[in-house]
Formats: sequence, C-alpha cells, structure tokens
Amino acid sequence: MQIKLNVISQTSSCCTPSPEPATSCCEPTVQSNKETPFQSTKAYPVAILGAGPVGLAAAAHLATAGEAFIILEKGTDVAENIKSWQHVRLFSPWQYNVDKAAKQLLLAAGWEMPQEDRLPTGQELREAYLQPLANVPEIKPFISFNTTVVGISKKNHDKMKSARRSEAPFVIYTEQNGESKRILARAVIDATGTWASPNPVHADNVWTSAEQKLAVKIFYGIPNVDSLQERYTGKRIAVVGGGHSAINTILELEKLEAVEITWILRKKRVEDAYGGEEKDALAARGELGSRIHALVDEGKVKVFTPFYIEELSQTSDGIIIKGEGPNGKAQLPAVDEIIANTGSRPDFSFLKEIRLSIDAAVESVEALAPLIDPNEHSCGTVRPHGELELRQPETGFYVVGMKSYGRAPTFLMATGYEQVRSIVAYLTGDLEAARKVELDLPETGVCSLDLSNNNNETTCC
Repeated sequence: MQIKLNVISQTSSCCTPSPEPATSCCEPTVQSNKETPFQSTKAYPVAILGAGPVGLAAAAHLATAGEAFIILEKGTDVAENIKSWQHVRLFSPWQYNVDKAAKQLLLAAGWEMPQEDRLPTGQELREAYLQPLANVPEIKPFISFNTTVVGISKKNHDKMKSARRSEAPFVIYTEQNGESKRILARAVIDATGTWASPNPVHADNVWTSAEQKLAVKIFYGIPNVDSLQERYTGKRIAVVGGGHSAINTILELEKLEAVEITWILRKKRVEDAYGGEEKDALAARGELGSRIHALVDEGKVKVFTPFYIEELSQTSDGIIIKGEGPNGKAQLPAVDEIIANTGSRPDFSFLKEIRLSIDAAVESVEALAPLIDPNEHSCGTVRPHGELELRQPETGFYVVGMKSYGRAPTFLMATGYEQVRSIVAYLTGDLEAARKVELDLPETGVCSLDLSNNNNETTCC
C-alpha cells in the first residue's frame, strides 16, 4: 500500500510562521503592506454597544462616512455611567475630551465648543457635549435606549464552527422593556466600558459574602460628598485604592468636619501614588498628586501601605479590617464606612460565543497589554494604536475604550476616539487612514517603575 504525503509549504496558513523579533513596548508596531480590506455585506448596520463618549464618537465617524449603524444603550440616557461621577472634575481639558468627527457634526448643528483649556465636570461633559451629540439628526434616530445586550454570536454558528464564519453576520440578542429581540450586524464595536463592574476591596480580588453583607457601608466609586454630608460627616472612613479616584475621594472628604480618614493602599510607598506632580503635562492631574502629598505630610490622613485586606467584619465598634501589612498580619483601627476605589474589570459574560484575544492578566485586548500592564511600567502615556492592534480573531468585532484596557487604569478618552476613528476607516475601506494612527496625549511625568525595589532601573518607557 502506498501512502501519499501532502507536503505543506512554509507559506501555507497551516504552518506556524517564525516569530518576528521582539520589540520594546514603546517602539512602533511593524505593519504588513499586504493588508486586505474588510469583507462584509452592507445589508446590516454596524452595531455599537454603549452610548458613552467612545460609543458616540464611533457613531459620529460612521455617520460622517455614510455608514449605517445602531447604538444599543442599556441605560435610559447617554453616558449613564458618568451620572455616578458627574460631580467630579476631569483633569483633562475640553481639547482632549471632544472627538474630531463629533465636533464637526455638532458645529454643523449650531453647537459652540467650550473653552478648550477649561476642565469640565462629568455633568458638564454629559450636558454640554454628549447629550447634544446624541441629538444631532445623524445619530439620534439610531440610538436604542433601555436595551440590554445578553449575548452575541455569529448567525447560525456557535463558537466552534469555522466554515464560512467570517461571512456570517453577527446576531445580537437583546432585552428591551421585557421583550427579547435579535439584531443582525455586519460589525460590532463594544464600548461598554468597565465602570459598572467594580473590583472588591479584598487584595485577592475575590468577592466574599462578608463584603457583600456590608454593602450598605461600602461605596464603590467616587461619592458625591456634598450630597452625602450626613452620611460621612463625623465618621471614620477608610478609602481603599491608590489611584486618582481614591485621591479625589480623600480630597473631597477632607472638606467635611470631624472626619477621620484612613487611606489603605497596596503600593510599597505612598509616594508612588503622587504621580508626576509638577512634571505632569496635565496640570490638574499633577495637582491632585501635590494636594494629597501635602495632606499626608500634614498628618490629616492616616496611611497604611502596603496593606493587603484579607477580612472584613462588622462589630459594635465599627468595621474591622484585617490583613497583611509590612510587618505581617495586622488589624486596622475600626471605621464606620469604606469607600472602595479599587478599580474595575471588563464584563465578557455576554461574549461567550465570540472568539476573543484577551490578555490573561490585564484582561485587555491582547496586543495592548505590554503597553499598559502596571507590572511592566507605570506610564500613563501609551503609544498610539488603532484598528490593527485592536483586531480580534472574530472578524469585524472590536473592544474599544476603557474596556479595551481591561483592568489597567491609564485610559484617556482621546485614546478611545483615535481607536474608533481607525476602526471606522478600516470598516469603510480606507486602509491608509486606518493605518495612519496619530494621537497627541500629554505626558504624565511618571515613566518608570522600580519593580524590584532594589535598583534604579527604568522600564521601556
């Protein structure tokens, strides 16, 4: 019996190509000149999940390109998540918060651009920019509110089926006012963010029944202290977290009378939370670091760092926080309230039938992880990136905005605007515009991290 061998050449797709030379996270991506345009029937619209800043920017670019789209928004209004922090003033001025295509649509409708160097609050961002944008005639008819996406797949394909998969439209299962619907789309842009999925306070990042039972005593996010004065005045409050949200929270709490503030961080030194201060190109962001630095130096905030929370319990004296500090197991002084600024995580639960490439640690789009992983560097400034880096194994599916960063905390709106501009260019066949990624972001003033705590080596930034 003869056995016929089928020899596969090295150019076959069945062979594993030799890996390209590794590059530093700050070097430009090597891009192939042999790019193929997006192939999909235009019988269906592009579906955008989420009517926040980045989702609406995607809509503006699609509208400008004359492409059909639909926005699916879980809330009753645009940018529902911003409502929970609308009292907070952004540290980036208007010039970084308005998308270019959105600006052109708004100006054509008679809108006036706010003063570019002014810092808006979350409420001003919604009312002066996002709501007017959602109401322009090119976008308003295509927003579906009260619409929860419960699952996405490819039409007549489960996750396992590959044959002609890229040709099949996406099928989006939604719930709207108690009614189930199926929507077909040629591409999907997931801009649902991460704000609605906060992390627990436990250092192991696992939700426990003890923490859930204390829900009435724990606020996740940045509370509006002015409207919650009765809740927090005269109380002992533990703020958990080492980022800008925690700093904002402490600075607001400090204005109240008779408040005892405990700041719990996991950083090796509290100084690591101050950021670039006067070196930060965003003056307001640098000022946050300088102000909290002063409060700590004045003894107005009790700092425990590094401290890893392992247990919470309610006693007659208050909430007891136990964990591990620099000298081993420890119990902190009792508190009345906890404010958790421990970050958030992406929700992929409704994407189980979509083929995704997500970093195992950061839970970001895989290609972005080396740029934003806090284990590798502390840069708040990330190299420009676009459609190519955001491309998923599922042709035509993209995760953008804060969700594309997974659990990393360094996202800026301007980054999301550039992401969707590049993606829309690719979806509409303008390959040159899709690859010409340009993004001007201010430097943080912090671009190194002593990972070992024993040397002064800097990272790739």
